[in-house]
Amino acid sequence: MITSNYQSGLDCNVLVLNKHYMAVRIIGAKRAFSLLFRELAEVVSLEQGNYFNYNFENWCEVSQFKRDFEPDGQDWISTVNFHIAVPRIIRLLFYDRLPRNEVKFNRRNIFTRDKNSCQYCGKKFSTRELSLDHVIPRSIGGKAVWGNIVCACMKCNVKKGGRTPKEAGMRLVTKPIKPRRNPLIHVHLGHRRYRSWKQFLDHAYWSVELK
Repeated sequence: MITSNYQSGLDCNVLVLNKHYMAVRIIGAKRAFSLLFRELAEVVSLEQGNYFNYNFENWCEVSQFKRDFEPDGQDWISTVNFHIAVPRIIRLLFYDRLPRNEVKFNRRNIFTRDKNSCQYCGKKFSTRELSLDHVIPRSIGGKAVWGNIVCACMKCNVKKGGRTPKEAGMRLVTKPIKPRRNPLIHVHLGHRRYRSWKQFLDHAYWSVELK
């Protein structure tokens, strides 16, 4: 049984590659360890600029080395008998399907695309203080599509009402577009623990489906 000494250990995300090293999704650390333990996946580890592959047993041994020489560079899970580093990337050994190319049109991705900022006043808000606004109102044919939905604070949304931005004397901070890749991935890449993902995320066919 795996337990966490550090609250962040099981909260970490792990990039999943198919057997051809194409990124397919992001999962939690607990799910990643389950795949490794059942020999359905292997660890792909970036070390001094090169990538190395480890099965679960070998990764346990490598973790002991990392524990002794670079403990601050890892997130850790503790078992009854030893500590194990949370892998950043795993590769599925028997899965060869291609990643999905469609970015999901949902509230979470819209908020992330717009960086939790009102697209009229430019100020940043918590998700509870933001709403979604139809740039071209539904009452005059505006559709719920990437190019017509933006984040708006309550004040700006009320001010705009059922009008177009031009009619309301308002301007969009950024023209809304459909992201080429899942906007949430940029959040992860901003953290040092996920820098090893970059090579795989830059793949031309990459799009990621989050858990």
